[in-house]
Amino acid sequence: MHYTYVLRSIEYPERHYTGHTSDLKIRLAEHNRRKCPHTAKFAPWKLQIYFAFETENLARNFERYLKSGSGRAFAKRHFEENSPRGASDSCP
Repeated sequence: MHYTYVLRSIEYPERHYTGHTSDLKIRLAEHNRRKCPHTAKFAPWKLQIYFAFETENLARNFERYLKSGSGRAFAKRHFEENSPRGASDSCP
């Protein structure tokens, strides 16, 4: 399996990071050991959400989507707990 994941910084909750990997446990540990220069400054991290895919290509493509403008809007609407929702998203 291959995974696309979103991390949230514990100390800086407004900071998040999106990536893909074939081993979530090891990759999260690497982020928290400051092995990745893109995430080192805001460690420690917690896993906010992840998606499993059969191929690396699918995981990579979904990561790219989440990093795009429409993907960021999608993530904000669906993955953030305190995200305001529009009237069309409310239940009757």
